[in-house]
Amino acid sequence: MKNLFLSTSILFLFLMVFACSKEPDVVIEPEKLFYQPSNFQSPVYKIEKNPITKEGFELGKSLFYDGLLSRDGSMSCGECHRQDFGFTHHLHDLSHGIDNQIGLRNSSSLQNLAWEKTFGWDGGVFDLDLFAISPIENPVEMDDKVSNVLEKLRKTEKYPVMFKNAFGSTEITSERFLKALSQFLLSLVSANSRYDKYMRKEDGVVFNETELAGMELFKQKCSSCHTGELFSDGSFRNNGLPPTERQQVVYRIVDGVKKAFIEPVIDDGRMRVTEMSEDKNKFKVPSLRNVEATKPYMHDGRFQTLDEVLNHYMNTVTATQNLDPILNQNGKLGVVLTATEKTQIIAFLRTLTDREFLTDKRFTP
Repeated sequence: MKNLFLSTSILFLFLMVFACSKEPDVVIEPEKLFYQPSNFQSPVYKIEKNPITKEGFELGKSLFYDGLLSRDGSMSCGECHRQDFGFTHHLHDLSHGIDNQIGLRNSSSLQNLAWEKTFGWDGGVFDLDLFAISPIENPVEMDDKVSNVLEKLRKTEKYPVMFKNAFGSTEITSERFLKALSQFLLSLVSANSRYDKYMRKEDGVVFNETELAGMELFKQKCSSCHTGELFSDGSFRNNGLPPTERQQVVYRIVDGVKKAFIEPVIDDGRMRVTEMSEDKNKFKVPSLRNVEATKPYMHDGRFQTLDEVLNHYMNTVTATQNLDPILNQNGKLGVVLTATEKTQIIAFLRTLTDREFLTDKRFTP
């Protein structure tokens, strides 16, 4: 079974840790560390199972920015997810991990995670409370084990105190560790862009003619996939990117020892998780919120500008296996746009930038 070891280990840890532990006693703080914007649907994540407190939020933030979560202390979650760039790895087409190793994909933006059903470009994680296990235990990203991370935290002076403040005792468990990280991630709500204020009729925000035209074009040309207030339907689709072969570090156990090999790799997308041929070349439709700040684009960061992204949909969509039917209408590949229409859509996309979110000091280390 190829490429399923991580998903299997995550599921095993979930069953062992969460089934055997009891809920910690917490008190919800009056401060709105998480909220549901009026133009959003109800969240998928059950907040009642992990109510966000000020102490839990602060613990989660400290963990998010702490290199102790990696094998040698060099990599934190915040290294590949930087706030001012929409919590992405700015200007890295493929994210760089421990020992400066290059990963398989571009870092996804972290925002509005309470509304997500799956996580990662291939949807290999199905619960936000398990999300952190993937990068921590990935040998190219942080290359550690959750059990080892917990031991390191227990030996510090500050973390037992922070866990006591958040959960009532100094005990540091997998459940508390993962839930604290979730509390910080849940707080990353982005819903105050010019678009949001325009839709909610706040602060007298208006769109100019180019932005209004772009919004209408977006509804016609793009909203089949980038739909709703998240600007994503959460599905997995093939958008016609020609697959590229890359040299990648691959780890195998040889004579009981983990060894690294450099081999050519082609990313098959969702099929790496499901092993179903119908999922080959499919990747999760990303949210377009803060898209102006989250370059480079696509799962492998191959495009540096929004102009390049739209040029792809206009000119370079390839009829690869499982190409989404939306991009192959009556034998015509891609999306028909004029140069003016492309400019108008990009103008609209820039209204999705939430500068309050990108500069909110609550999220800054």
